[in-house]
Amino acid sequence: MNKLIGDIKWGTRQRLQYIEVMAYYTGAVTRSDVARAFGISNAAATKDLKLYGQLSGDNLNYRHNVFGFVPSEDFQPLFADLSPARVLPMLAANLAAASGPYGNEPIFGISVDSLPLPQRLPERGVLAQALRAIKQRNKLQVSYHSLSDRDSSQQRILEPHTLVNTGTRWHLRAYNEETYDFRDYVLSRLADAKMLNEPAESSAEYDEDWTEIVTLQLAPHPGLNARQQASLLMDHQSLDGQIEVQVRRALIGYLLHRLSVDTTADHSMNPNAHQLILLNRDEIKAFAGWAFS
Repeated sequence: MNKLIGDIKWGTRQRLQYIEVMAYYTGAVTRSDVARAFGISNAAATKDLKLYGQLSGDNLNYRHNVFGFVPSEDFQPLFADLSPARVLPMLAANLAAASGPYGNEPIFGISVDSLPLPQRLPERGVLAQALRAIKQRNKLQVSYHSLSDRDSSQQRILEPHTLVNTGTRWHLRAYNEETYDFRDYVLSRLADAKMLNEPAESSAEYDEDWTEIVTLQLAPHPGLNARQQASLLMDHQSLDGQIEVQVRRALIGYLLHRLSVDTTADHSMNPNAHQLILLNRDEIKAFAGWAFS
């Protein structure tokens, strides 16, 4: 049986993953669900459901009232990672496993919305040049508009190694030949970019702030009452009163801002807006001083 599962082609495996996610999280999966999500015929969808039944045994039971299959009490996934961390982004992006969005209706039948954050994105050609430089490990010549007075010069030669999403913006992590260090360059501030036919001399392995992982030790703000603190710890699935998050040193400041952590020494920020504090402040501040008040 295990050998048979291992021999399944990738495309079929994606549809079997979708069947498991749909059945487990919505309570039922039908032939039309599979057909619509992947743009296949009803006959092909029936074949996938039949195959899943052969491989999974009693995982799904047919119910006439829904014209489809429902998960059994002993349901155990064979193909899909059913963790919320994996499934929620799929719902938000309207993705059925690894396939792309299909139509305007939510694939899982679950309505999802998000904050209308401004799109801080570069021009398409600029992004292509930047990504090619990362992929081909070449140097990148850019025209960059910085907010820093000390970086008034717009023209730079960068050696980018990673594309980073902070949740509110995208940036390049890159080595700057002029300043001899690794920095972050916001994509939307790239006015122009051209990949050079010159190999990059630096890579991520030389970027110590990128390769080093540190642990942020967080706790509920002392300005919150006991009930609020308990709710916050449950929210972060903490069992010992402390929340630990591992992060690259280069991303510490962004994470503190994203979590609205009170970084002051005396915890003087409004606890309703900054619900967490940093316990190992003295250890962390040296790596992201700009994020501390």
